[in-house]
Amino acid sequence: MDKIIKTISNNGHFRAYALEATQTVSEAQKRHQTWSSSTVALGRTLIAAQILGANQKGDDTITVRVQSNGAITSIIAVADTRGNVKGYIKEPNVDYKRGSTGEVLVGDLVGQGWFSVVKDMGLKTPYTGQTPLISGEIGEDLAYYLTTSEQTPSAVGLNVLLNEDESVHVAGGFLVQVMPDAPESEIAALETRIQNMPAISKLLRSHDHSKAILDAIYGQDQYKILEESPLAFHCDCSKERFADGIQGLGKIEVEKLITENHGAEVICQFCETVYNFSENDLKELI
Repeated sequence: MDKIIKTISNNGHFRAYALEATQTVSEAQKRHQTWSSSTVALGRTLIAAQILGANQKGDDTITVRVQSNGAITSIIAVADTRGNVKGYIKEPNVDYKRGSTGEVLVGDLVGQGWFSVVKDMGLKTPYTGQTPLISGEIGEDLAYYLTTSEQTPSAVGLNVLLNEDESVHVAGGFLVQVMPDAPESEIAALETRIQNMPAISKLLRSHDHSKAILDAIYGQDQYKILEESPLAFHCDCSKERFADGIQGLGKIEVEKLITENHGAEVICQFCETVYNFSENDLKELI
């Protein structure tokens, strides 16, 4: 089962999240039929949204948008505070650019653009923050957003590793944040540990990669687990919701669907679920 483990150092100066998201990304891959590069790019964005959702409360939702000028131009992920996430990538069939180790690289495929976050906290106007993409690898872009836009010094690692058949082998990541009262000496020590950490791809190959990640982050420092909660790919779409959307087109447009198409088919962008509306279904919406 996918999960997020929230921790804090015993002295309260740092907090860290470790995420296991293999099933989440695998489900997204199956639903969108993504090829390797698209799977990794989408997967990292889904995990980024889950990290941001874990920082919110109540019924807040987080939308992460990656918009760029590369072969991959648009990725959207929406997460809630309960670990659920949904998302899609505009270009699901991108499959090239690998490193010497065979690891899928996405930075060059994403290119230049923007990393945007929309926080819907139930207020009249959602909060929107935006920073330029600094690498296109998503994890570094999330860290830059948190440090620059939210003024919270952060380190982030995200990755998705694939099997030889391009299915998802393992996916996960971490977030480390400095709390306001952390002394400079401890911040410097943490920065050194982060810089010397094994690559996230290597940590994800560990038997218990959440523990391996947390041990690498904290080193000899003691920490405590605050919470462990599930993560999942979950879309809240429904036929009723799409029916409301069709009804919102107005009587004339709905009548055209009946007379010209004898029904309607709607596909959810986020999960690829197909909803069919018969002529009778549409007549009930007039």
